[in-house]
Amino acid sequence: MTLAAEVLFEERGCLGIITLNRPKALNSLSTGMCVLMDEALVKWAGDDAIRAVIIQGAGEKAFCAGGDVKTLAENSPADHHKATEFFATEYVMNSRIYHFPKPYIALLDGITMGGGVGVSVHGSHRIITERCLFAMPESAIGLIPDVGGSYFMPRLPGNLGMYLGLTGARLKGADILYAGIGTSYMTSDRIDAFVASLAEAEIEDATDVDRIIADFAADPGEAPLDEFRDLIDAAFDEQSIEDIMDHLDAIDHEWAGKTLSKLKKMSPISMKVIVEQILRGGELEFNDAMKMEYRIVSHIVSYQSDFYEGVRAVLIDRDQNPTWNPATVDEVSDDMVAAHFEILDEKELIL
Repeated sequence: MTLAAEVLFEERGCLGIITLNRPKALNSLSTGMCVLMDEALVKWAGDDAIRAVIIQGAGEKAFCAGGDVKTLAENSPADHHKATEFFATEYVMNSRIYHFPKPYIALLDGITMGGGVGVSVHGSHRIITERCLFAMPESAIGLIPDVGGSYFMPRLPGNLGMYLGLTGARLKGADILYAGIGTSYMTSDRIDAFVASLAEAEIEDATDVDRIIADFAADPGEAPLDEFRDLIDAAFDEQSIEDIMDHLDAIDHEWAGKTLSKLKKMSPISMKVIVEQILRGGELEFNDAMKMEYRIVSHIVSYQSDFYEGVRAVLIDRDQNPTWNPATVDEVSDDMVAAHFEILDEKELIL
């Protein structure tokens, strides 16, 4: 498939429509796709005929399962420029979405993870369906919840952001709305009619979009996550991964035991970096958070980090048995963590 076919652009009525068109790859993002999307957003931001933008994924499985990290990891640390080029291009596009001056409507009708979160969560409207499965699972592959995770996660209710960033917990339906990630819910069989209605409408601002969404929206029901909210907020209010794990260990509850077991499988150094990332991100403006993330991921891909081992175990060999280095959180020093936040010798991210 050519690059031009991997992401499609259409102008329909007052809408600019982006379709991620790699269904066999779960619509994962490449560097070239991010370049084309950024160019389209620049064009549509200045086009008075385009009143709103929609982004959607092709096929029935995924909106966007993330960036194509498997391809990125195939380049050794000694030749990691393709990875840093991808992240820089993706983050510029993410920032473009955050600052986009018109309604930006993401149709999360399927798997939405990693890079898929980055092209949706920063827009004005995130419509989820019964097929949406949300997660930021980067701690399982030695990475961090990037694409603006350090900005939006600490701004979720309570300590849900720290919980989602460390555990990679998967959310569906009402839980995605409950967490403040989705803004509306509608069944997938109503998506096409919604887009058609929006294209024919007179859109002046986001309130017009809200009115049309209301005509198609449904109630996803109660959020199962609410049952554990007090436990989440208490345990993930701790300021270190060691204290979080100790807190969970002290709770006599099945949820706490399962959550602790999950954390013990994640990359120790990633978890320690993630805690610091989210704590810092809560104090940063969006662009500064993106610059921080670029420093972190640039350092991660520059040495034989857990990222390469995590991608091998989860996405290449699929043995689900990574050998982390260091093997435990106790072995991860403060200096190891701090090194990931150091200003880059090469060019910093420019937004």
